[in-house]
Amino acid sequence: MRFRIALIAPALALAATPGLAQDKEIRIGFINTFSGPAAVYGKHQKDAVELALDHLGRKMGGLDVKIIYADDQLKPDVGRQQADKLLKKDKVHVVAGIIWSNVLAATQKRVVRAKKILISTNAGWSGMAGKHCSPYFFSTSWNNDQTPEAMGELMNQEKLDNVLLFSANYQAGKDMLTGFERTYKGKVAGRILYRLGLLDFQAEIAQIRAMKPAAMFGFVPGPSGIAFVKQYRASGLDKTIPFYSVFTVDYLTLKGIGKAAIGTYHTSFWNNNSDNPVNKRFIADFKKKYGYHPSIFSAQAYDMPFLVDSGVRGANGNPDDVRAMVKAMEKADFKSVRGKFAYNTNHIPIQNFYRREVRADANGDPEIVTTGVVFEDHKDSYYKECKFKW
Repeated sequence: MRFRIALIAPALALAATPGLAQDKEIRIGFINTFSGPAAVYGKHQKDAVELALDHLGRKMGGLDVKIIYADDQLKPDVGRQQADKLLKKDKVHVVAGIIWSNVLAATQKRVVRAKKILISTNAGWSGMAGKHCSPYFFSTSWNNDQTPEAMGELMNQEKLDNVLLFSANYQAGKDMLTGFERTYKGKVAGRILYRLGLLDFQAEIAQIRAMKPAAMFGFVPGPSGIAFVKQYRASGLDKTIPFYSVFTVDYLTLKGIGKAAIGTYHTSFWNNNSDNPVNKRFIADFKKKYGYHPSIFSAQAYDMPFLVDSGVRGANGNPDDVRAMVKAMEKADFKSVRGKFAYNTNHIPIQNFYRREVRADANGDPEIVTTGVVFEDHKDSYYKECKFKW
């Protein structure tokens, strides 16, 4: 009997050692929009996640990785249901993804109350940066207000006055205008809020023509943005009223917009022209694997697996040690496509924001060029409202 115990005891000790059990894995539930007209967001983000896993050797902190993809259908209630399934049935350690702020707002309580890590690879609802913050929440993107804050400052620098504000009428759209007006010092010519998902902008373009602003600031995401920029160019307004935007013109929409995007301007956290080796490898390998250029949405999602990997390593291969995971992830100890960045006290990145414009390349086709830094090491505007509660 003693001989048998002696043989079994070392095996039990080995199995109990974090990171050494052969059947140990890290499980990640990735909620995104994979159906309908907005499925392009899910494709860009899923492709980036899969590329990051390739670059990690399909391991995180020495553990096998299991990712369960879940479609929120662009509906907050469906996103909430998917989070419940991932937590209760799939027993995930991390919930990640989420494009839309209203889906994040509907989902976040389910995840943080379960004391599981939640990582947004896009949605930047201001509540999660401020009064609804949580130690379990991280972002690999931004707070909604930050990119338009950079745009407000850019338009100050370019001495643009009498600017018309144009945005989708939902939470993120309102956050965009709040952020812009926080930094913009000039006169506002007026505001137009359009219905989310709108594709025919003839009435709105007529309003813009009548208001005669000096320039436009717009938040028109997804298929709506493609439709708007093409209709705006067709109307001829681009010749007298330059279009500045956030999350409207990017490599996700550039193919759809085509040459109508040339001459537009936007701000972004991602310097796509950076010589950062991680960034160059990301773009080259993404194009090679998928045959199209990655977008800012791809870049944000690509960083997520590396962030989780840093957490698993910091927890010595034990993803059930959530506090150790969180403490390790706070250090942002991984090589990002954006270069060096740090997490603020609310787990929102402190990072640069850039001026980008669309120019014609040698063949006359549109290309996005980064032309300057608007903000260096920019902090969000809500972190002082954040009080963590474990």
